[in-house]
Amino acid sequence: MSAPSETFDLDQMIIRNAETAAASVRAARTAIASVIFGQEAVIDRALITILAGGHALLVGVPGLAKTKLVETMGTVLGLDARRVQFTPDLMPSDILGAEVLEEGMGGKRAFRFIRGPIFAQLLMADEINRASPRTQSALLQAMQEYHVTVAGERHDLPKPFHVLATQNPLEQEGTYPLPEAQLDRFLMEIDVDYPDRDAERRILFDTTGAEDTKPRAAMAVDDLLSAQRLVRRLPVGESVVEAILTLVRSARPGADGPEAKYIAWGPGPRASQALMLAVRARALLDGRFAPSVDDVTALAEPVLKHRMALTFAARADGQSVTGIVRRLTERLG
Repeated sequence: MSAPSETFDLDQMIIRNAETAAASVRAARTAIASVIFGQEAVIDRALITILAGGHALLVGVPGLAKTKLVETMGTVLGLDARRVQFTPDLMPSDILGAEVLEEGMGGKRAFRFIRGPIFAQLLMADEINRASPRTQSALLQAMQEYHVTVAGERHDLPKPFHVLATQNPLEQEGTYPLPEAQLDRFLMEIDVDYPDRDAERRILFDTTGAEDTKPRAAMAVDDLLSAQRLVRRLPVGESVVEAILTLVRSARPGADGPEAKYIAWGPGPRASQALMLAVRARALLDGRFAPSVDDVTALAEPVLKHRMALTFAARADGQSVTGIVRRLTERLG
């Protein structure tokens, strides 16, 4: 049994580490916001996703700076960032890599593995729903397992490894919607909306002048890894745990409450895990060392909405997943 002084010293060390990590993360948020205007909620949710160690799906029409956001985050967080434009003819080997036969000194031949763009710390999968299910599955399997297997050989992905995938909600012709099981691999679905008038005015002046504002590094890889470890150590109060359990379980068919009759299928335990990590990351981003029920309410929609589906009768009645999630969060008090 540890002495009280040792426990106190450990608590003080965690607090000091949390203060340092929170300052670094807030500096990163400020650096990203200096380049990406009018998307504060999107920036916060993308940072929360990475702090929680997960992947995110960015959904928005073209021209809303989704690509620029990922490029900026790579620079600001000190990550090796790459982009893959998904198309129907993209093959798994175009992402994962492939073995090639080379002839060396003395005429000896051997296979050498050439790594694909997935071997990055931050990968942008642009328009992921345009690739074939086979290619989507190859990426999503790597997202879950953090390694790829080619010709029977295992190749570990770098640490950290995060995927920010984009989807255009308007064009559905020639696309392959992600199956529900694969959507569940994304910690959040982040809606990217139009900027307000003042933000769009800033965009006009900043991007059409002689020089664009360039992002600057605010964190290093080791700083990010330290912050990710810290997120998992932040304490979570019983009220927050109960709020997560109540919310996720109420979003399933057969649950108590008037909303259950509208739900065809709902989130599994992975949604609870995602919320548990996300609320901790949001607290750290705000400089707090423990999450609150308000964090659960704020992150319920992006964490749950891609893990739910409504019945045909509910859709015919004009119900929406977003509306159902909002009503469930209101019942948390």
